[in-house]
Amino acid sequence: MLLDTVSDSMLAWYRPQMPALVPRQERAPRAGEEVAVTPLPYRPGGGADRRAEAQGRLLEATVRLLADGASFTELGVQRITDAAGMSRSAFYTAFPDKTALLLRLTQDFQDQSAKLVTAWHSDDVAGLAALVSLYERLMALFRRHAVVWAALREVAAYDPDVRETRAAHVERLATGARARLLRDQQAGLVPASMDVDAAVTMVVWGGGEAMSRHLDTCDAGRDAIFAGELARIVWYGAFRRPAE
Repeated sequence: MLLDTVSDSMLAWYRPQMPALVPRQERAPRAGEEVAVTPLPYRPGGGADRRAEAQGRLLEATVRLLADGASFTELGVQRITDAAGMSRSAFYTAFPDKTALLLRLTQDFQDQSAKLVTAWHSDDVAGLAALVSLYERLMALFRRHAVVWAALREVAAYDPDVRETRAAHVERLATGARARLLRDQQAGLVPASMDVDAAVTMVVWGGGEAMSRHLDTCDAGRDAIFAGELARIVWYGAFRRPAE
């Protein structure tokens, strides 16, 4: 089930990092006089800073609208800028179009998920317990960004750029799974008869679709159960499939 509300900690994910406040002296101090230092509020100093701030506000507004039940397809630029308290022209200063906004919205958490998966694939001694932990962490990550993940899948159904970007992300995961299975196969831990490419497709693409279905239909209380079952299916069905 998708999020009903969006926490401040989740929204902070999409906000740009602002420089620290800079102290300012009002005038040169006289001899023996204490200096009063007043912190200045942050004001973007250059074009890059202004663009980053605008992007953060637009990303945050989009997440709020998605969490309120809007589909990404029906969100117009005007509605997003109204929610962000910005002008329509400011949107196009920050992003060339809505597709670019969506891809930026999904970039960081997809990179983090790839990092988690790659770490398991690269560790040849990581076993079932580590795989269960991996899926639990992935479920927590995707649960946190469920509305954004749903928007990505929604738009990928009709937008070739988004579809290709999503496919490239999945292929990053598939590359690691393929390498791990081939190493295990060479070590005699996986049957020589296994078709590694077919197994990788089922593990990576099939596992991703199963996770999406779970997020859409189940609450967070079942995430640990789901992660454990998926990990065991992947482990015993592929990485430690018994010899025939």
